[in-house]
Amino acid sequence: MKNKFIYTMRWKFIYVFVLSIVLAAITVFLSYRILLALIYVKPFTTPVRWVVNNIGSTPVMVVIGGFLFLFFFFIFSRKIIGYLEEITLGLQEIAKGNLSYEIVARSSDELGVVVDNINQMTRKLRKSIEEERIAERTKNELITGVSHDLRTPLTSILGYLELIESDRYKDEVELRYYTNIAYEKTKNLKKLIDYLFDYTSLHGNDPVLKKTKINMYGFLKQLAEEFIPALTKAGMSYRLASDDEMVYINADGNQLVRAYENLISNAIRYGREGKYVDIQIRTSSNEAIVEIINYGEAIPQMDLPYIFERFYRAEKSRSSQTGGTGLGLAIAKSIIEVHGGQIAVHSNRSMTVFETTFPLLTGNS
Repeated sequence: MKNKFIYTMRWKFIYVFVLSIVLAAITVFLSYRILLALIYVKPFTTPVRWVVNNIGSTPVMVVIGGFLFLFFFFIFSRKIIGYLEEITLGLQEIAKGNLSYEIVARSSDELGVVVDNINQMTRKLRKSIEEERIAERTKNELITGVSHDLRTPLTSILGYLELIESDRYKDEVELRYYTNIAYEKTKNLKKLIDYLFDYTSLHGNDPVLKKTKINMYGFLKQLAEEFIPALTKAGMSYRLASDDEMVYINADGNQLVRAYENLISNAIRYGREGKYVDIQIRTSSNEAIVEIINYGEAIPQMDLPYIFERFYRAEKSRSSQTGGTGLGLAIAKSIIEVHGGQIAVHSNRSMTVFETTFPLLTGNS
């Protein structure tokens, strides 16, 4: 703290000021002694005597001392002034919009602190602009994705309704066929809109969570039972395993249902070949860990980093027959993260694992 105080700008200017006075005084004194010696040297005798008799030695020494002080002061403060000019030029460069420019911090005094603050401000501003650009690009991507995914079923619905409206069907069997397709497309459309609503509500203002103490084993067992019809239709079944049936977390049950519904639906959709959806619960340190495992085709390694992005599908056709809306995993990730948890995915030829972790409730928490 003492060293920092000594190396402040205030003390640096005091050093420069005192040093300039001392050097000016020494120089004047030496010059005076030299002139006293020169008074006896013939070429200098007359001018020196004239100066002493007509002007006086004291005024001359004061004037010379003043000029010498200013000279030394400018010399010794040149580094400080140069640094101020460097900071000014840096600010001008930043003002032009070059936010990648950083001023070099050359000292730990007030100027150094100013430079650090300017650089920090520039970095934050650059990051803010980048985030704004990403948000704008994300919004455009969201609009594009929504337009695509809404237009496809809507076009089909309009097409079949037009056939019905214009009586272009052979018999009642064909009429029912058309209405059934329109109905299924409408359900898919509603599902997509519900997903969009869920996603935007989670990414708007902080969602209000009604947290309660939840037993993960009982919660997931009940949820898995509700999937039995879908599992049976896919020729699959579930297996639930836990080292401890008393694993508790603090969470909003309704939100958590939506997250795990998406994960289990995803496991059924892409894991039919494996015949099983495994749900495994375990604890580690202060975390509750839930793994949703399917044994279908592996997710390509190049797709893994993007699997939780909205509208991203490892299956690129965007077909509702082969893939979901592209929002389910993004919603699951958002719900888990607002609960203070994390989600990760691991995939290889034998299995695909979606691993979720939450803070574990222990004791009477």
